[in-house]
Amino acid sequence: MGSMKFGRRGFLAKTAMVAGGAFVPPRFITAAALGMTEAGSPNDRPGIGAIGMRYQGTVITLIAQNHGRVVGIADVDRNVREQARASFGSTPLIFEDYRQLLDRKDVDVILIGAPDHWHAKMTIDACRAGKDVYVEKPITLTIDEGKIIRRVAEETGRVIQVGSWQRSDARYRLAVELIRAGRLGKLRKVSVGVGPNPTGGPFPERPVPAALNWNLWLGQAPEVPYVEERCHYTFRWWLEYAGGKVTDWGAHDVDIAQWGINEWPAEIDGQGKLPNVPNGYNVPVDLRGVVRYPGGVELLVDEQSRVGVLFEGEKGRLFVNRGTITGTPVDALKDDPLPRDRFQLYDFDNLSRPERVGKLDAIVNHMGNFFDCVRERRRPISDCESQHRSATTCHLINLAIRLGRRLRWDPQAEQFMGDDEADAMLSRPQRKGFEVA
Repeated sequence: MGSMKFGRRGFLAKTAMVAGGAFVPPRFITAAALGMTEAGSPNDRPGIGAIGMRYQGTVITLIAQNHGRVVGIADVDRNVREQARASFGSTPLIFEDYRQLLDRKDVDVILIGAPDHWHAKMTIDACRAGKDVYVEKPITLTIDEGKIIRRVAEETGRVIQVGSWQRSDARYRLAVELIRAGRLGKLRKVSVGVGPNPTGGPFPERPVPAALNWNLWLGQAPEVPYVEERCHYTFRWWLEYAGGKVTDWGAHDVDIAQWGINEWPAEIDGQGKLPNVPNGYNVPVDLRGVVRYPGGVELLVDEQSRVGVLFEGEKGRLFVNRGTITGTPVDALKDDPLPRDRFQLYDFDNLSRPERVGKLDAIVNHMGNFFDCVRERRRPISDCESQHRSATTCHLINLAIRLGRRLRWDPQAEQFMGDDEADAMLSRPQRKGFEVA
């Protein structure tokens, strides 16, 4: 199978931003764009609707309010939504059902901080309602959901930014630029540590809290009695709603690894134990995934490797995480800097304050990039295609672990090769009324 490159320029050329007549102009034309007033005035601030406010939803909304007006908040937990509204004053309206928020004409962009199993449907519904979307990672619960998001994005012309903010951190960008510039020579191996998945259970069934709409929280997932540990932060350790550390932490670092590899997977091996605890956490433990790419690079994702991304090539090694970037090519930059014209992963002029590199500043940059792209109708740095492909790799590792065998993947057709059982796991059964389509 030939090497499949997925650089930003190549994908832009393929899709031409939005194919044919599907391009949709922005829902707001700012006075600043017409040269009539300064940027940041009330007329230049789009309306923001935020969904899922338990923690990360509130974090990204606090950052987003630097770029717009918080119009409304939706959360299925009354206590959470009321507490969130208190963080933004008395102005935002609050809703239990996010679809009521999508109906509002004064909402231009949607922020999604809900659990993973809601990301795809909320993104799709928001796009079809004419809203641009900032959605937390991972973008999907299943591989087929990503295909649907891509199609809807092309049909509607909406801007989708995924919260994989490490792409907006100068350390990670530099690491990938060094690899693309050949400073490691031929890339051979990449290692990503995600840490161990927790174990626990069996957990007791409890009465549904009066403030929580449990049916709406479950969404597409199977209907089950309320268990406190299924909800809020610990939803990550249930396959019904997420994919454990592989799709949680891995969604960040596998994305950076694959950005550097610049190919899509061809073969996947996975090892791990699936806990068999009634009403207990069921994501794999003692996990190890090995992903092989057409060009010969091998990606290792496991619990033991250092958290971050280690690139190994014929000329040395390069390690990057949220605190540091080290290695032979980094040391050589003092005497042999990268030419400025080599920075072509994206348009640097399309980033807000790209010189800042701290964790919070990186998130601000990432949100700023989203609002820049909404205003200018550009593709953001963590667009739905790249993040669908990164999430796909994470899902492939989990599927290989669950099936207990090597899987061969066709990245063009986005299906397994000669494996009907694995193909059946590209999607999941969904409860009526919550289908992703």
